[in-house]
Amino acid sequence: MRTHGILILLVGIVTILAVAGAGCTGTAEPDYVVGIDAAYPPYSYIDKDGNAQGFDVDSMKWIAEKKGVEVTFLAVDWDAIIPTLQAEKIDMVYAGMTITPKRLEAVNFSNPYWTVNQDVAVREDSNVTLEDVLAGKVILGTQRGCTAAIWIEENLVKNGTMSGDNLKLYVDTPAAVSDLAIGRVDAVMYDDVSLKDIIAGKSVKVIGSVETMEQFGVAIRKEDTELLEFMNEGIAELQADPYWEELKVKHNLD
Repeated sequence: MRTHGILILLVGIVTILAVAGAGCTGTAEPDYVVGIDAAYPPYSYIDKDGNAQGFDVDSMKWIAEKKGVEVTFLAVDWDAIIPTLQAEKIDMVYAGMTITPKRLEAVNFSNPYWTVNQDVAVREDSNVTLEDVLAGKVILGTQRGCTAAIWIEENLVKNGTMSGDNLKLYVDTPAAVSDLAIGRVDAVMYDDVSLKDIIAGKSVKVIGSVETMEQFGVAIRKEDTELLEFMNEGIAELQADPYWEELKVKHNLD
């Protein structure tokens, strides 16, 4: 997500959560601004009415209500979301961000709360195989700044398996899938559950998965140690509550 793009969808009716008796009013400033991806279902996305939705959004709403704080959600371009966090325009990133060594140099992460792998999709009438993709024989699309892009660079491009010219990067995965559908790329790689959600109803199929076992965490500025502790407590409380299982069912993550 992105500052020279701060795609700044300040999410529709700002999501402000107050706990009864906290003495807050609708005009109060939010305690935290939560950065999200605008097009990463089922974890975070902006619906047709401009509202933040998704598994991570609902999780943060629950934590905010239980902890008695107010939050808003701000959609930011993914490849600029960490700079946006560091610039203090948001207080955290809660949007399916994979914990990586490089990101850990810039921010702290909460304890992991979810694990994903990378799926590969092609057109329904395509003969492209996962082996073709891993051999660098296709034009491969993905979202800029995501872990699929990082994996492709490190495992296919840097070792010469695939030409860097065959890696096409997009502002978001729906744009990559749209180009896949019309033949501008041969395949798209992206996080498993989210890719299945994005291709639903399109003439596109998943042909396989790369087991990366990536763990999601909430990204927080290095200096915000109290907020890190707050979020670790909140996530642990959520996962111990029956609502965690309800959320997984609601967002087809069970």
